[in-house]
Amino acid sequence: MEQKETYRQGAFGELETTDPEWAEIVAAFSQNEVPAASRLTERERMLCILSVLLGCQGMGEFRRVLGAALNGGLDPAAVKETLYQATAYLGTGRVRDFLEAANQIMKQHGIALPLPPQGTTDSDSRFEKGLAKQVALFGEEMAKRQTDCPPLRRNINRWLADNCFGDYYTRGGLSDREREMITFCFLLAQGGCENQLRGHAAGNFGVGNGKERLYSVVEQCMPYIGYPRSLNAMGIIDETAAKFEKQ
Repeated sequence: MEQKETYRQGAFGELETTDPEWAEIVAAFSQNEVPAASRLTERERMLCILSVLLGCQGMGEFRRVLGAALNGGLDPAAVKETLYQATAYLGTGRVRDFLEAANQIMKQHGIALPLPPQGTTDSDSRFEKGLAKQVALFGEEMAKRQTDCPPLRRNINRWLADNCFGDYYTRGGLSDREREMITFCFLLAQGGCENQLRGHAAGNFGVGNGKERLYSVVEQCMPYIGYPRSLNAMGIIDETAAKFEKQ
């Protein structure tokens, strides 16, 4: 993908007739002014926008952006992996309808489904490989959580290793850097997940998505989720950057 999303006549449907001023303001800002400031690749930008639309449950915009992204050459496998990983952070209750919508749009674009499999683990290896991925991204403390935790936390800690990381993070289609970036987007778009957002801000710094890149992520997502959650996320990025500077 090389070209940024630009305003297309008809992109806002009937709103271009009923609310032409709103459509013009939104189009000029979200499809021209903001993309011009991006420090991300177009692939990264589209994945981030799709992720925050999942996080805020913006189905209408998700459908529109996905169609435009596929027209621009976004890899369908990257889209599917974004949806699959969202399951761990948003739950099936908020992802299933989006997965079905994405399938419908992909079929309209002539994309054959199912896509080639991306899984790299099985029932015997998912815990071991998931925990290894946790440790690689977040440090040895992740391994200690399997043994040095309150008994009532053992189930959720194991599931974080074998399901969240073993079932999803170990898959192909996205790099570790991209997976941490979209996870940051799922969390910032939900609101109320600031503790988890701090953890994944640090995870992003660890894989090379530093302050400047994360600021650009938030900027590109802001038109779709608004200023309050965007400013909250930037505050957490600043906190994380300050901690890394002291190390």
